[in-house]
Amino acid sequence: MGAPMVKTKTPGIFQRGSRYVVVYRVNGRQRKETVRTYDEARRLKRAREAARDAGEFQELSRVKFAVYAREWIERYHGTGSRGFREETRDEYRRDLERYAVPYFDERLGRTVAQISPRDVAAWIGWLCEQPARQGATLSDRTVRRILAAFRSCMATAVREGVIRYNPCAGAALPHRQVVDDGDEEDVRVMSREQLATFLAVVHPRHRLFFRLLAATGLRWSEAIALQWRHLELDGAPAVRVRRRMRRGKIGPPKSKYGRRDVPLEPALATDLRRARAEAERTGDEDLVFTSLQGGPLDHADLTRRVLKPAAEEAGAGWAGMHTFRHTCASLLFARGASPVQVQRWLGHHSPSFTLDTYVHLLPGDAPEPLRLSEELRPDTPDTQEARAGATPGATDPRADGLTGPDALAGISDVSGLLRTTPEG
Repeated sequence: MGAPMVKTKTPGIFQRGSRYVVVYRVNGRQRKETVRTYDEARRLKRAREAARDAGEFQELSRVKFAVYAREWIERYHGTGSRGFREETRDEYRRDLERYAVPYFDERLGRTVAQISPRDVAAWIGWLCEQPARQGATLSDRTVRRILAAFRSCMATAVREGVIRYNPCAGAALPHRQVVDDGDEEDVRVMSREQLATFLAVVHPRHRLFFRLLAATGLRWSEAIALQWRHLELDGAPAVRVRRRMRRGKIGPPKSKYGRRDVPLEPALATDLRRARAEAERTGDEDLVFTSLQGGPLDHADLTRRVLKPAAEEAGAGWAGMHTFRHTCASLLFARGASPVQVQRWLGHHSPSFTLDTYVHLLPGDAPEPLRLSEELRPDTPDTQEARAGATPGATDPRADGLTGPDALAGISDVSGLLRTTPEG
């Protein structure tokens, strides 16, 4: 039998053993909540009575976190103008079920209203210790992604009056030191020789797919979602990136910047045109690249059976699908493209992100000294020639007033990019 409740000097607050019980009524029904200290009990009683008197008390505040979270994820539609993508809903659902529900519901037994900032801080520490692939723990980036789903759920609870504040507010995210062995860059690219060898030895059925990846820098998810209607193979050949496939589901590009047109070299356009003529399914809505069964390509299967053997033979056994995107960027920079042009080509959200990602691919040598006497002289043909003399032979695609795909149309010529320039 439990300890008896003993009255305190504050009506509605009782002591039971070492804890305190707050008793109040809402809509004629008696409610009880237990806290650790007398001061906490007084604050809780004032808060509950104030919420009741203001008509803000919600019965949902007594609902278990798991019940509320599972109901929330099915009806949530985001808060911004972009809405809420179904693939994001799937990610949120998976993260809540895998990490939030087991901790707050099964481990702590919390209702939505009982989750405190201290609970959230302890949960973040717990997340940092959870195992990931290859024996490591969850990365800081993964922890932030999981917290984003939980924070959105709690923010909705605040807007709906279920709780008075978001316990995630001010939560400290981890910033753990990443061990760098110094052996390799985060972004690795194939050399011209490695890419040429790879394309020569890769299985003929998939050679065109990898040529497209290397020539356009498309993401895997964008390339496998291409339909024939997305290829403009006449006039000025180009790939129109309008969608992607992720976990078997079709959706819009990763961001508004992912919606773009990427130029194609004439030779690649010719081969794509020939591939369509020889394909079994050639309708506008049919996929360009398919498995033997006619469905979308499988990432793990194609990597294991096709990419890895060819990459090993090319001396790039470390290569993955994203390597072709990185290699495309390196070839664009080698041809003199600016960070803005590469950003638009690859569909990044900003030039700064592109520069941060690929800065190690840019020439590291210091430029010629700035000749201020020449720079400040009035413009004449002689002074313009003198200013250009610091970088003889340099060309800027923007010099002709072209930007975007027009300026880089020639860069999509993979055959030209793979020609080795003589030393010196």
